[in-house]
Amino acid sequence: MAIDFTYPSDVEDARLLARKFFEETVRPRMEGTRRDGGEDYWSAVKGLREVAKEQGLWCPHMPEEWGGMGLGITAVAAMSAEAVKFPNGPYIINCQAPDEGNMHTLLHFGTDQQKEKWLRPLIEGTMRSCFSMTEPDTAGSDPTQIQTQAVEDGDDWVINGHKWFTSGAHGAKFAIVIARTDPDAEIAQARNSAFIVPTDSPGFNMVRDIRTMGGGGGHAEIRYEDVRVPKENMLGERGGGHKLGQVRLGPARLAHCMRWIGQIEQALEMLIERAQKRYAHGSLLSEKQGIQWMMSESAIDLYASKLMVLHCAYKIENGMDFRAEVSMAKHYVANTLWKVTDRALQVHGALGYSNDSPLAQMLISARWSRIADGSDEVHLMRIADMVMRSYNETGSVNHATGDLPL
Repeated sequence: MAIDFTYPSDVEDARLLARKFFEETVRPRMEGTRRDGGEDYWSAVKGLREVAKEQGLWCPHMPEEWGGMGLGITAVAAMSAEAVKFPNGPYIINCQAPDEGNMHTLLHFGTDQQKEKWLRPLIEGTMRSCFSMTEPDTAGSDPTQIQTQAVEDGDDWVINGHKWFTSGAHGAKFAIVIARTDPDAEIAQARNSAFIVPTDSPGFNMVRDIRTMGGGGGHAEIRYEDVRVPKENMLGERGGGHKLGQVRLGPARLAHCMRWIGQIEQALEMLIERAQKRYAHGSLLSEKQGIQWMMSESAIDLYASKLMVLHCAYKIENGMDFRAEVSMAKHYVANTLWKVTDRALQVHGALGYSNDSPLAQMLISARWSRIADGSDEVHLMRIADMVMRSYNETGSVNHATGDLPL
């Protein structure tokens, strides 16, 4: 039987290398530092980034010739699941959103000049970026409705529009902006193009940091007011903004799932530890059936999540169609993160609801996962469409449900 769920040696080596680094180097250095952005905290993070770079644990998702580790998406998944168990873990190894997705985008769509100017500093860790697509007045799940416009004027494009939830804009040197260039194109998906916009451009106006359930999370509202960029700053082909966004978001959705799995595992472990130590009403919580069911259901959901992510990674690495699988994984893993974190918080009681435990903030972040990179409902709609298409074209739903030999 050809099915083998053990990691190849290179993937397992990468996973163990990441685990060793975070357990033996990151954990001791971060213990005792404040997680609220204090000077000691960010000084520790900065130092650990240098250590990660020196030890070769840097940009696992980028090719070796560009200064990365040259790993496939399965190995990146394994490393991400280890990194996310620590605050700013992905950032320490320079594999964090939105820079990770922007690196992939520049690598696949950028010109040689764009790569040298924008990609190389991202990989070196000397520059940060953001992705500016979502708008307050149009549905974020339907980028064909984007109203931000880019108009040709001599050797420049002039951009006007209103964006928000441009995550990571504070401190970023440039934004990848999706704007409408061809409003009359017959195909709606061909109306938008992508542009590299330096954040110090005149007319790039940061309105505010949007306050969310979790406080200030770096989600900026931006107005583009007669922002001029040279024509060579178009990223990819004209009218290719929608395609670029989808190419970027496919692997990015899986990258989120990779990180979420690490958080799910962490929440379940916290649930089990608490239940085995907390005594109430004549027995430990772990001896009560209701708590055991929480453990069991969480374990089942985590197991299914891992299988989905591994299969998606396999399909991506082998150049196979992965659209249905990634939508399923994104929906399922995001909801598993929400459910398992909520169960862990419930078992911790008042402690879980307080900020003395990380679970309260974990639950707030988990709620965001069901909206980011496509809401639950959008993914369900697309899955249904792909299942119907598979049945209508082949008489079977198998192609849209993993294309497995079952």
